[in-house]
Amino acid sequence: MSERDKILRYYRSSGDAELAAKLLDLAEAALKNRKYKVSEILDPYGQSIAETITAHYERLTMEAWGGYAGAERVKVAFVDSDFLDYASSLDFALAVIVIKWDSRYSRLTHRDVLGALTGLGIKREVLGDIIMAGEECYVVADDSMAAYIVQNLAEIGQASVSAAFASFDDIPAKEEKVKEIRATVASLRLDAIAAAGYGMSRTRMADDIVAAKVKINWQEAKSPSQAVKVGDVISMRGRGRVEVVEIPGQTKKGRYSILLRRFI
Repeated sequence: MSERDKILRYYRSSGDAELAAKLLDLAEAALKNRKYKVSEILDPYGQSIAETITAHYERLTMEAWGGYAGAERVKVAFVDSDFLDYASSLDFALAVIVIKWDSRYSRLTHRDVLGALTGLGIKREVLGDIIMAGEECYVVADDSMAAYIVQNLAEIGQASVSAAFASFDDIPAKEEKVKEIRATVASLRLDAIAAAGYGMSRTRMADDIVAAKVKINWQEAKSPSQAVKVGDVISMRGRGRVEVVEIPGQTKKGRYSILLRRFI
């Protein structure tokens, strides 16, 4: 069985064979032309697929760039080893846009900005990180769509906004508020741990999971009963991320002690 077939078989079981096939095509093309090929913008789970592919091909290496150090959403470049000396010249075809508004009249959130962009018909895979910074924000995007955004984004909700090209050097350091949460839960099910992380009832959380509002490790959650382990990252639409840091053990009453880190 070829390396390609092994990888596709592995990801077929999780429903990610289509993305794996796209990335495999790029990787094999890079090896064939002995240069490099760049992906669309990937979330961390997509990046993990790219890393798996890279590990299966001896001459292949991977570079990643999302516009600034520490970016969550990035493009990856599959690079043939013969091209490594020229890796500094890789073109990831990204642009950065600054969006401004009058904060005296409008308070916009990450969710508002993303909603306005997708409302223009822009797909998520051409959008990188959205970095909020007071009365402005910076959006990393595929450069094929950047001019369209600048020309067409005039409103976010009821707020009038201006959009213009900016420099990657203008992107401010990403600031995230982090809250540590210690709790006990009846089980290590997703609905129980996510409810503790987001301060919600388990019943409501289960409903949100069924409604596809919750992801685990950047994949859509399968069910409220899905098992959770240390290192897993839970994300909820409009509510940020929760990382499972530690599960020390069980209490005398049989409940599980957990330490979570919530990124707001």
